[in-house]
Amino acid sequence: MKTLFVAPTRNGVGLSSTALGLTRALERQGLHVAFLKPIAQVHDGADDSVHFARAVAHLTPPDPLDLAHAEEQLSLGAEEELMEGVIALAREATRPHPDSGPADVLIVEGLALNERNVYASPLNASLARNLEADTILVTSLQGVTPAELADEMEIAAQAYRRSDGGGLAGFVLNFAPKDLDFGGLMAELRARSQVIASGELPLLGVIAVSDELAAPRVIDIAHHLHAEIVNEGEAHLRRVRSNVVTARTVPRMAHLFGPGALIVTPGDREDVVMAAALSHMSGTPLAGLVFTSGSAPEEGIQNLCQTALTSTLPVLRVPTNSFETASRLSRLDPRVPHDDTARMDRVLDFIADRMDTVPLGTRLRRPDETRERRMPPSAFRYELIQKARAANKRIVLPEGDEPRTVKAAIRCTEKGIARCVLLAHPDKVHQVAHSQGLSIPDGLEILDPDTIRARYVAPMVELRKTKGLTPNQAEAQLEDTVVLGTMMLALGEVDGLVSGAVHTTANTVRPALQLIKTAPGARLVSSIFFMLMPEQVLVYGDAAINPDPAAEELADIAIQSADSARAFGLPVRVAMLSYSTGESGSGADVEKVKEATRLVHERRPDITIDGPLQYDAASVQSVGRSKAPGSPVAGRATVFIFPDLNTGNTTYKAVQRSAGVVAVGPMLQGLRKPVNDLSRGALVDDIVYTIALTAIQATQVEKKSAPDATA
Repeated sequence: MKTLFVAPTRNGVGLSSTALGLTRALERQGLHVAFLKPIAQVHDGADDSVHFARAVAHLTPPDPLDLAHAEEQLSLGAEEELMEGVIALAREATRPHPDSGPADVLIVEGLALNERNVYASPLNASLARNLEADTILVTSLQGVTPAELADEMEIAAQAYRRSDGGGLAGFVLNFAPKDLDFGGLMAELRARSQVIASGELPLLGVIAVSDELAAPRVIDIAHHLHAEIVNEGEAHLRRVRSNVVTARTVPRMAHLFGPGALIVTPGDREDVVMAAALSHMSGTPLAGLVFTSGSAPEEGIQNLCQTALTSTLPVLRVPTNSFETASRLSRLDPRVPHDDTARMDRVLDFIADRMDTVPLGTRLRRPDETRERRMPPSAFRYELIQKARAANKRIVLPEGDEPRTVKAAIRCTEKGIARCVLLAHPDKVHQVAHSQGLSIPDGLEILDPDTIRARYVAPMVELRKTKGLTPNQAEAQLEDTVVLGTMMLALGEVDGLVSGAVHTTANTVRPALQLIKTAPGARLVSSIFFMLMPEQVLVYGDAAINPDPAAEELADIAIQSADSARAFGLPVRVAMLSYSTGESGSGADVEKVKEATRLVHERRPDITIDGPLQYDAASVQSVGRSKAPGSPVAGRATVFIFPDLNTGNTTYKAVQRSAGVVAVGPMLQGLRKPVNDLSRGALVDDIVYTIALTAIQATQVEKKSAPDATA
């Protein structure tokens, strides 16, 4: 196991977010990463790094040593005793977990520098040495010239370089301006810094300033201003991207009333209050409204604007005047509040996306390359997006004017995940995008169903001729955009279809069964969810389609699910679940699972499978060894096959909601071409990942059909 120490070169460099972002970047490489903050950053309260490591990164770092205790040890000259405590913490942080094994790398975050902890720089260097760590230096491009930065890196490198010449793993440049001349900067740094020019200190990442990631929630503003919450609305969800302090007339400020704007105004500015209410009611997602000077609108104005002022729009009141309020807003703490895990999760993804950890590869890879890779969620999502980008597939979205779908399509287009096609009237799509503060990118295709419907009537009649479908009936059915999109897929005009944000599963699947039909050799259509557990990705099937499969159908579901897991790079060990393990129980339900397991052994001996197994016996190694000794699956299952839909659907939702686990899917299996259903409660990210899944499935379909095409 290797250790990396993440150290700041000065104050305010974004140390904690960089350390955790590095953790996520390394997990994407399939490394098992442990995290440690050896000494608390503050005297009172929870440490930011440890909190977010647990709440967002799903790591299990031990509690850091108390800062007061560390300062006392240093004042007494007992640094060696302090380091013994740090080493003990490092051992605890890297202690092998029964289910995940030893860590490949330990990320240790040093102390951030501030005006009072003058001891932090030498203490950080001592920590790195005592932990036998290679150091990653974190610095900032704010407020320094390239010459000053080069000197800073040289001085820091001397502090962390070991006597054998090693000790430096790289450096990260934070808070890069959007107009950064990267080539010019690196040329000047190399000219002035030998440690950079020689390659001893490689660049690992350049993290740009992001206004979006700096946006606080309205509830954070309320806490900072000690504001009275007049109407909470979506204060925990809406983010403030601009502060609009009203001084001019509304016509001269109207252009500022955009998505994310926090309107700061005295309550007696009726024109501003009415304009904000009108803006909100017209669909503009303002961040909120702040009444200053302890004021409120006149009763008549409140009655007129009541619908807006008592809806999702957050409304606050503060005793300070507008000028003082604006001044206080400018001093808002930029740190992410502990309960804003969604923002921190985006921060970590943003940083990880911009880290080049390849130079660390040779230092971090375990000598035993035969150890099975347990793909963590971040790695799964990263590879999902990369594979989808490489596939470059055209995916039709029948719910083309649904707000979440529009936002997901924009994101997929901008990130090159897929070539999305929205089925909707273009004006409506643009209106939906505008109301969310978005614009339609050039590569996003919008097709008006009314202008294309007629050309699919004859092909649909031909496909359904054995059922006696008439042109009039076909035209009527094609009014449904899901049917229209399915016809586009049937004719090969698109590579896949994603629907279900507002339609039921039946609405999505029925046209596919009628027009796409099942794949060769498939006797049924089933589904799986990719469950993004904290340490690895598991597969649950079937949790969406088949209510009570018979033994043969259950065997088919297991085979389809195993093949899907393998296709997405996951290790395959299939657990056939029941309320009984092995021979401990009996009954029709248990016998069905036994028979299904036997059929899989017979049909596909290449699949590692066991059953019946109880869930704990399948997932927990200690229980598996006790209940099913000698089983190749017990305690190590990666694919979980439920005996019926009642069990599968209930379990996936219980795990998703109770444990805060992301469930990607359902992904449908067994169709000739990929069609995937969404939950009607799907988030934008869920839709994006389902589009990516669909694009990858389309590539897999092509590979399977290639031999037939050349026969």
